[in-house]
Amino acid sequence: MEFALIATAHFLALLSPGPDFFLIMQASIRLPIRYCIAICAGIAFANAVYLICAVAGIEAIRQMQWLMSMLQYLGALYLVFIGIMLIKAPRQQLHEKHPRNFLQTESVLHQFVLGFLSGILNPKNAIFYLSLFTVLVSEQTGLTSRCMYALWMTSVVFFWDCTVALVLANTSIKKFMDRTIFYIEKVSGVMLAIFGILLPFT
Repeated sequence: MEFALIATAHFLALLSPGPDFFLIMQASIRLPIRYCIAICAGIAFANAVYLICAVAGIEAIRQMQWLMSMLQYLGALYLVFIGIMLIKAPRQQLHEKHPRNFLQTESVLHQFVLGFLSGILNPKNAIFYLSLFTVLVSEQTGLTSRCMYALWMTSVVFFWDCTVALVLANTSIKKFMDRTIFYIEKVSGVMLAIFGILLPFT
């Protein structure tokens, strides 16, 4: 019963699109799928870091106001930076092979780091996982079970994000977006910049 509650709460949270979604979307449309998977792996790894803290019972992290504030401001700067990169991106057809944007660097490590920073610099991830384990996980739940919960949630994040990437990378969807991708990127950039500006106040 405990696992079902945790899994349901976690999956419902995943359904709400956030900064990670916009990062995955632009990569799925512009880059080969292996780079999109690298972003998804980076995001999942960042989630795993916070889950490890939650499993270890490091509830004090949430009480460290200076750390949460630092995460908020660094996260805000990162989101604004990514937003500006999308806003400044030149008009570029999907079939063009040579990327002209920082976000489109064809490097697995580069894309992994982009995904990791997106996840680790989002203080809401830390608050969510620590709250989830505090509220829904009993003190009697053993370490093995807690680790299994964390492994499950990390896997779900990775496979859900990969599914989103695969859907968006579909050839027919790319063809449909070919004429509108320039504007989609601008709207995504504005949304990320707004997320970044509002983050320190949430």
